[in-house]
Amino acid sequence: MPETFQYKVRDKAGKVVTGTLVADNESLVLQRLREQGMTPLEVGKQSKGFNIEIGKKKVKLKELAVFSRQFATMVNSGLPILRALSILADQANNPTLAKTLSALRMDVEQGSSLSGAMQKQPGIFNDLYVSMVKSGETGGSLDDTLLSLASTLENEVRLRGKIKSAMTYPVAVVGLVVLIMSAMLLFVVPQFEVIYADLGGSLPLPTQVLLSLSNAMKSYWWMAIAGTFGVRFWFRRYKKTEKGRLVVDGLKLRVPIFGALFHKTALARFSSTLAMLLKSGVPILQALDIVMDTVNNKVISRAVEDVQSAVREGESMAKPLGTHAVFPPMVVQMIAVGEETGQVDVMLEKVAQFYNQEVEASVEALTSLIEPLLIALIGGMVGAAVVALYMPMFQIIQLIE
Repeated sequence: MPETFQYKVRDKAGKVVTGTLVADNESLVLQRLREQGMTPLEVGKQSKGFNIEIGKKKVKLKELAVFSRQFATMVNSGLPILRALSILADQANNPTLAKTLSALRMDVEQGSSLSGAMQKQPGIFNDLYVSMVKSGETGGSLDDTLLSLASTLENEVRLRGKIKSAMTYPVAVVGLVVLIMSAMLLFVVPQFEVIYADLGGSLPLPTQVLLSLSNAMKSYWWMAIAGTFGVRFWFRRYKKTEKGRLVVDGLKLRVPIFGALFHKTALARFSSTLAMLLKSGVPILQALDIVMDTVNNKVISRAVEDVQSAVREGESMAKPLGTHAVFPPMVVQMIAVGEETGQVDVMLEKVAQFYNQEVEASVEALTSLIEPLLIALIGGMVGAAVVALYMPMFQIIQLIE
């Protein structure tokens, strides 16, 4: 029975390469490696237990986009795929990507197709990438397909960057507010509590509330930290469940201010991905299946699943899309026109372009809107705490007068 073997070899250039091979026994693995001009260093059965790689570096989307563009340029220049993969593996700064490309080269040398070799690396190349490469291989336009993938990945990187830029500022400000208020409750308010105890008398309600918060913070700060980590752990576990992902993604689309941004981003990703797959000749049912996994929103994935079921039964895409509120009428109508004219991919590209522009406009609007709101929030919270601290002082001054 074939088994998976791990190996470490030295290639023709003297570089140490690791990877896996499926064979009936260790002797066949050694034979294959030597036939490829490799010098075996270590060969053994792959462990079937938990394989945890400490410090393993992930391959970023930007790195994958750069690889795709460079690979496309090399293929377009007439460079053999094996040679191109070897060059890209040698120049890759990310050790995980370098190892993956070396594994791709070994699989292709053994007779596997490029898409088949990529399918063995699901942590690096998702279904969308593999399907696009497969369609490029079948149609003899691998370089054009890789360029299209590179452009799509670069757009995704820009889109994520814009969303992060819109989210970073408010998160940083909220964190600053929490630090300022915690410092006041732990170190400033207790000093005033000693003064109030010497003065005697009853304190105003805002001051009493502030002192109670300070005492709770001093006594139970560890519970606050433990509770924060506990809620975060529970939320991450809950989000991984089917129901949890559906609830969280639904809330993301309805949350005030940012909900519209998340919605437009998801629609842009849905439209651009589906357009690229259809343009590359991927069958509609397979394309919808891939979009379900790559759209990154469970609510939209459920809607696409309904569309896929309807298309499988012979219906058009536009009709079932119109039954889901997550798809605006404009998107439904554009797809309907595309189906009537036989240019669904063109219409989807126009929809993606529209929503990408909308995301850019939303980010700019949010940035200009959130900044004054957060400044007002900081000033209001700190100002309220200061007023609550000094209210007893004002009362004492009035009594003296």
